[in-house]
Amino acid sequence: MAGGLAAGFHDPVHDAQGVFRDVLRAMSRPGEVRETAVQIDPPAPLGVAAAAVCLALLDFETPLWIDGGGRDVDGAASFLTFHTGAPRATGPAQADFVLVADGRILPTFDTFHQGTDEAPEGSATLIVQVADLAAASPDAAGTWRLSGPGIDGTVGLHVAGLPDGIVDDLARNADRFPRGIDLILCAGRRIAALPRTTRVEG
Repeated sequence: MAGGLAAGFHDPVHDAQGVFRDVLRAMSRPGEVRETAVQIDPPAPLGVAAAAVCLALLDFETPLWIDGGGRDVDGAASFLTFHTGAPRATGPAQADFVLVADGRILPTFDTFHQGTDEAPEGSATLIVQVADLAAASPDAAGTWRLSGPGIDGTVGLHVAGLPDGIVDDLARNADRFPRGIDLILCAGRRIAALPRTTRVEG
């Protein structure tokens, strides 16, 4: 522990590379659930996967906004700034990365920077903590059916802990392509991704 802050990655280079590969795999194969093996003990309200993703992706050029859903996020913000150098954004629309500590209160996607047709890469990436995350049969009850690039036909993804209307938000997000946001979902140690090109039904 440095300066009263929780430690970051035990092996910064190795751990960051491993998590980065997990995120790349999840982004290239939407619906595939990865599980990080890194050993960290982040401050509340950060879970292991969300903290690991932040530690791997953030740097001094990527402003971060944390939505704690009413919970104190100063400790989490200090932890991430110390270990990554990422500045705190002045608001969600100014953030390159948005960490939503409780997916149940995820704002509508219009809240975040969508990028432009000329520079779609300038849009925000959302790191959203959810209650549960698991691969599932696309025909199972309560399962999302995903299709699009990186998916052979359709795959199923079970997600618990997101607001009503999220599937409609995801559909509108896909319709904005090439603009739109990318989502990284985290539950415990598990990671899955929904890039803007993914179609979601459920």
